[in-house]
Amino acid sequence: MNPHRRTLLASAIVAGLATTVPVNLHAAQRGKAAASAAGLAPTPPMGWNSWNSFATTITEAQALENARIMAQQLLPAGYDIFTVDIQWYEPNANSYEYRKDAQLTMDEYGRLLPAPNRFPSSADGGGFKTLANQVHQLGMKFGIHVMRGIPRQAVRQNTPVLGTPYRAQDIANTNSVCGWNSDMYGVDMSKPGAQAYYDSIFRLYASWGVDFVKMDDMSRPYQDNWREIEAAHKAIAAAGRPITLSLSPGETDLKWGLHVPHYAQMWRISDDFWDEWKMLDAQFQRLENWNRYMGPNAWPDADMLPLGRLALGKRDTKFTPDEQQTLMTLWSIARSPLIMGGDLRHLDERTLGLLTNPEVLAVNQRSTANQPHHADAGTRIWTARPADADRSHYVALFNAGDKPAELVFDLSRLDLGGRTVACRDLWARRDVDRVTGSLRRTLPPHGSALLRLTA
Repeated sequence: MNPHRRTLLASAIVAGLATTVPVNLHAAQRGKAAASAAGLAPTPPMGWNSWNSFATTITEAQALENARIMAQQLLPAGYDIFTVDIQWYEPNANSYEYRKDAQLTMDEYGRLLPAPNRFPSSADGGGFKTLANQVHQLGMKFGIHVMRGIPRQAVRQNTPVLGTPYRAQDIANTNSVCGWNSDMYGVDMSKPGAQAYYDSIFRLYASWGVDFVKMDDMSRPYQDNWREIEAAHKAIAAAGRPITLSLSPGETDLKWGLHVPHYAQMWRISDDFWDEWKMLDAQFQRLENWNRYMGPNAWPDADMLPLGRLALGKRDTKFTPDEQQTLMTLWSIARSPLIMGGDLRHLDERTLGLLTNPEVLAVNQRSTANQPHHADAGTRIWTARPADADRSHYVALFNAGDKPAELVFDLSRLDLGGRTVACRDLWARRDVDRVTGSLRRTLPPHGSALLRLTA
């Protein structure tokens, strides 16, 4: 567990009540609440998601193409969660825009199903079972994206809630709507049948073999939706299959930092992240703010990696090579989940190298005591400890400015002052000159360095 979480006194709103909770008490409570989720995400999840490259449009054939490449190229490095993103139930989805009042594929109980014209193996009620089996046979886990709530189409048709005398109109909160997608209404968790509806959809996902659910429209704002977050957690516990829960999107308010780890294994800390420097620059502060809540089975998520071929195949990432390295360095030292977003059918050697550098991935997956340090304006510095050595430290240096800059880090901040220490460049995967007193690196604009120092 992150040491900050053991000592922090934080204000939280848990179960709708504002309370002040010591973190050691929170940890004990969380241990009980997360018993059914134990081991789901002991390290930051790694995988691939279709959104950055396919938007709403991915088909079964395209999914399998990417899954096979992922199994060959990325799975050996640890990327093992393959996720089909939004609107797999919309037969005519065709862009990054959502068609208002589109006809959705749905069963008689108001539960969304894959559109058979896009996912042929889902015909005759098969759902994602066949696709999930194929992903599993490749040695990976299968994930889907879902929206919070119940389909508006189900409410219009007033479909029954499976296993209950209630119907969609009995549980829908028609005042709870997503501002950017018209597929769903929220569910009023005070109504009889509400939890049964969530139980029914997660039992369906479990029957398909789903291992990972990215649940959207959860944090805008969190205080309006926490009951449905808890409902999803309860439904997963009752579903009979371990399912990792990822909450998206939105900049979750920090006052919920002692609530969200009870109910999800990862949660977004920003709106959609794309390949623009201003967005990357903003993630530094968010990851610093959320660092105290990070630990096993609780990963603040800085969002997917928009690298390689993106946007329905129309372009490659706009990040410069230095910015791409900075992205991977920051996500690794802050232990954000690593979810590749580019079309793997166009995966180039340089991007593959960024994604699979074993020394960098060790920082993301196995480091401890990760923490940011006070730095001069325009620079950021993080440190961490390797899991395999007592006398080593990781140091990540970032030049967030628009001009080259020399960064200086006094080794006394790591109890290494006055010593000469060995230095290894993790990106270059080679030892470099030993360091005495202070670490100095000149970095290009938006550039970074990730080093391992050993006394």
